[in-house]
Amino acid sequence: MKRKIGLLLVVGVLAIAVLAVGCGDNEASKAGEEENKPHISDEPREEPVTVTLYFSDAEALHLVPEKREVTKGGETLEEVIIKELIKGPQEQGHNKTVPKEAKLLSVSVVDNIAYVNFSKEFSTKHWGGSTGETHTLMSVTNSLCELEGIEKVQFLLEGDKMATLAGHWDTSQPLGPQDI
Repeated sequence: MKRKIGLLLVVGVLAIAVLAVGCGDNEASKAGEEENKPHISDEPREEPVTVTLYFSDAEALHLVPEKREVTKGGETLEEVIIKELIKGPQEQGHNKTVPKEAKLLSVSVVDNIAYVNFSKEFSTKHWGGSTGETHTLMSVTNSLCELEGIEKVQFLLEGDKMATLAGHWDTSQPLGPQDI
């Protein structure tokens, strides 16, 4: 009788051990499976991305790069970059180059040219001057041309090509970083 109880006790302990190990492996394998599954959702995955934006220096003599980590979700990286330029610089000594009232209406890339369509405030709220105009155009152009697949930028205002932003540069044709 003692032998039967001892045997039952040993079998019971082994059964519990097998169940515990089996459940642990099952949960671990389920967790591993979850990690290997692709992200499926109605909402786009938000990913952190580091971009280089160009702003005016404190003396308004040069453009200076500003690295920034941004979150890319349902927008293209081009859209994120333009919206960050509109927000303005985060670093001390850097000055804005795009009027805060400007709105990005659309941006698309075709044949290595980014077509950037701004609201009229891009022009009407611009502070003017040849340096201000140069810094605005080159800020947008240099920031977008940092991206692979973009060599030039065509500026649009309310869907139409702009002849000029503030009267000093011809913007009727696409501009590259070397063009100004």
